[in-house]
This record gives sequence, C-alpha cells and structure tokens, in this order.
Amino acid sequence: MFAILIVTLPTQPSAVRLRIWRSLKALGCAALRDGAYLLPLEQAGALEELAAEVQQHGGTASVLTLSPRDDRQRLELLVQFDRGEAFVAWQQTARALLAELESSTETEARRRARAVADALQTLQRIDYYPGLAAEQAQAELALLRRALDLRFSRGEPQGIPGDVPRLDAVKFQHKRWATRARPWVDRLACAWLIRRFIDPDAKFVWLSDPARAPRGAVGFDFDGARFTHVGNRVTFEVLLASFGLDQDPRLLSIATAVHYLDAGGIPVPQAAGLEAVLAGLRELHTHDDDLVQAAATMFDALYALPGIPARKGRAK
Repeated sequence: MFAILIVTLPTQPSAVRLRIWRSLKALGCAALRDGAYLLPLEQAGALEELAAEVQQHGGTASVLTLSPRDDRQRLELLVQFDRGEAFVAWQQTARALLAELESSTETEARRRARAVADALQTLQRIDYYPGLAAEQAQAELALLRRALDLRFSRGEPQGIPGDVPRLDAVKFQHKRWATRARPWVDRLACAWLIRRFIDPDAKFVWLSDPARAPRGAVGFDFDGARFTHVGNRVTFEVLLASFGLDQDPRLLSIATAVHYLDAGGIPVPQAAGLEAVLAGLRELHTHDDDLVQAAATMFDALYALPGIPARKGRAK
C-alpha cells in the first residue's frame, strides 16, 4: 500500500513552491507525473503536512491511498524507490576518502568522514525498501572508520556495553592519568574536565602504545582504559556521568560538540569552531602538555559563555 499526494502548487509566493519542492525531494518521493508524488503508506503523515501547507497558500492537494492491482504493478512502483544510483555515488565518495587518507591531515580526514557518515544517514532515511546496497554501504562505512583510526588514532575506543557507575572524585586525587599521545577532541576535552572538575593536580602520561600504560595510572579514552566509550557515549560523556557532572548544562553543551566531532551524529553549531581552534592549537604545539594547557583555555572560555548557570567547584 502507498500514499499518493495529488497537488497543484500555488503560483505565488515562489518561496512556498520552492519549499514544497525541497520537502518532496527530502522525503524521497517518487514522482509518478507532475503533481503526483508517492510514498509508502507509513509516510502518509508527512504528505498530509505538505498538503495542508499547499492548501494554506491557495493551492490544491489531496492525499489518497494507492493499492497496486497485482504483484507486477507493485514491483513497478517499488522500482521508483530504488536508491541504487545514490548508494553508488555515496560509495565513490567514501572510497575516495579512503584512498586519500595517507595524504590527509587528521582534522580534514575526520571532517570528511563525518560528512560521509551524515550523507549515508540521510540516504538511509529515504531508503524505504533497503536491500544489499544498504548493507554494503554500512560495511564500507565501518571499514572507513577502522582505516581512519588505524591511520590517526590507534587504540580508539570501540564502545563497551553497560551502565556508567557513579564514582567519588575524592578517590581520584593526585593521580597519573594516561591516554594516547597527540590528543584530539575527546582526549583534550577529557584532560580539561579532569583538571577542572575531578583532579586538579592530575598529571598526564601520553602513550605511544596504549597497551603499555604504566601501572597505577588511570587510563582514559583507549580500549581497555578505566574510562572509555560506553554504549554510544564518548569518554567525555562517560566522565561526566561517572562523577555526577552530567547535570551541568554548560558541560552538557560542550559534550554535544565533543560527541559530534568524535563519533558523529547530530551536528551542533559550536562544533565547527571548536574543531578549527583545536586544529590550530595542534599545529602550534608539538608537546602534548602544552597542547592540553592551550586547549584548556579554550574550554574554559566555552564554559564561561553567558546564559547558562555555571557549576561551582569540583565533583563530590
């Protein structure tokens, strides 16, 4: 069963016509002819919203149910939703990035990888009848992410299942905290959070090989570390939850940007600026301790932004 929108768009204003066209494209509608747009019946609500907008501006629109006469006609309609060419174009983009990893900077490669992942997510939203192409694309995205980690970030956490237990920050004072060398967004944010809210006297150990973390050091943001990715939460978010900092709106705002830059997902406005500044600091500072100190100033500034009540003091 399908839902079909029969529509005559208003001649004016042109902005409404353009918005309706864009909405039809974003929904992945099949165009049977001019003014007749098809979606699976489950998506009828989206067509109803478009119909209401058209009618509000003087056009005509009806949403009807369409039932194929037989299997042959049903297959003819399903062909209208074939996303094969779109998946091929996506695959070409993903493979181009994979081929260029060796000559790319980490910042540029991760930016492009997020764009590739976002493009696949957008395509999957309108792939109403997924097949082998969708499965292959998901496998290629996983391959790209593994290659990215091997190139720039050996030991990148893969995420473990389970809950995040609440811990007492008093038991984590005057510690050595170990993580992978040449820290990037998640590790830089974690280092700032640790010194600002958890262990002000923290000393950091930068590991070229995470498997050789010194005994007694508190590991973070690598596979097997004391603090690492849990479920879909990046290490910064895990630290927030572990030490009762996840009720602070300013820290949560920073966390949304860190999550997007480290793991993808929902874009946030501040992410691009955060990434650009950290990339510049990384170019300026070859020593990781200097980089962390410089990045801390930026995170302090983000935390000081007005409009959201700030949390005082260290976690208890």
